[in-house]
This record gives sequence, structure tokens and C-alpha cells, in this order.
Amino acid sequence: MGTITRNFANNLTTSGLLKPDAFNNDSFDNVTAVPSGSVETGAMQFISSATASASANIEFTSGIDSTYKEYVFYFVNIHPATDIAEFQFNMSTDSGSNYNVTKTTTIFKARLAETDVIQELGYETGYDLAQSTNYQRFTYAGIKNDNDSSLSGILRIFNPSSTTFVKHFISECNYMSKSGTTPVTYNSFIAGYGNTTSAVDAIDFKMDTGNIDAGQILLFGVN
Repeated sequence: MGTITRNFANNLTTSGLLKPDAFNNDSFDNVTAVPSGSVETGAMQFISSATASASANIEFTSGIDSTYKEYVFYFVNIHPATDIAEFQFNMSTDSGSNYNVTKTTTIFKARLAETDVIQELGYETGYDLAQSTNYQRFTYAGIKNDNDSSLSGILRIFNPSSTTFVKHFISECNYMSKSGTTPVTYNSFIAGYGNTTSAVDAIDFKMDTGNIDAGQILLFGVN
């Protein structure tokens, strides 16, 4: 096998598709179109996104099915209309008619004040759920609604279409809160499962009080 042929073969997958690293900045100078399915797209696929604008809630009622084994939500600069509002979520097994999946969860947080006087890592018993249909909070102390304050983070839900297993999820978020008038950064970690063997097909996000003033949520699927 010649050098050129060998190099070309090394850039193909076993199914004959071009690998993403087969291309460089000059590869597409003279290309006007690429046939659908001819380039390997990778494991994570964008599904949809929603942008808040004084929104009471943000629902994802489509795109969550058996296509992917993991669904990942990215929260980008979620800003509350009401000061110290708690960002939270729930799941649905009936396409969003009801958000009331029973959940058992854990939550712990780390925090540090801008003045460096509050330094803490701890479990929060008042914010976990034990076989509850309530919304699960991502936050411990609420998000400031100052103009420069927001929350960003991630929620991963595993195999939501399963009709055999419970629905595991993991989340990590960082946000600006306050202690008195002192701004504080909070890093919160949530994990648990929706205790249902029905397929979860919709997710709802909202504040515990007031609207989601601004921010974006993006949904990806992972195989």
C-alpha cells in the first residue's frame, strides 16, 4: 500500500466514514458540498435549545426518547427575575402533562465569599428529596438577581426511555448568591434517581418564585 493510500485509509472509520480529525483548516477550500452521512459526527449531538425571556418555565417536551442513552442539559447564565430565587427541575412520563416523578436525591455544596470570610463544604439535608414528587432544586442559597449575577451548569440524565430501570441523574452548577450583602460563589452538586420504570419524555425547569428573566438551556444527546 502506497504512502498516500495508507494515510487516506488511516482517516477512515471501520464503516468507511471520514474521521473528524481527517480535516484541517485548509481541507474545505474547494469543497462546495458534503454528502449526508459521509462524515463521522461524534458521540454528542445537539438536539435543541431554549432561551428565557421573563419565562415562567422552560419545558423540553420533544427530543427525549430512545435515540440516546444519555441526555445532557447545559445551563448558560440563568438569571432570575426575583432575588435569591431557587432554580429547579422535574420530570414527566406523560409528555409534560404532569411533572411529578417520584425522586430520591442528594445535595452538597461548596461556597466562598468574595471577602474570603466564608469557606464551607457540606451536605444539605433540607434540600434533598426522599421519595418526593417535588421539584428538585439545583441551588442551596438562591441566585442573586443583580445584573451581573447568574447560574451556569449541567444536568445529565441517563437512559430516560428505559422501561426497566430507575432514571439516574447528576448535576453540577455554579452561581452567585449572597450572605447578607456579601456576594458568594456556590458550587452545588445534585444526584439521585427518578423512581419510575416508565419512560421519562419531558423535563421542566423553573424558579421556585418569579420568572426566569434570561438565560439559555441547550439539550444534547450522547451515545
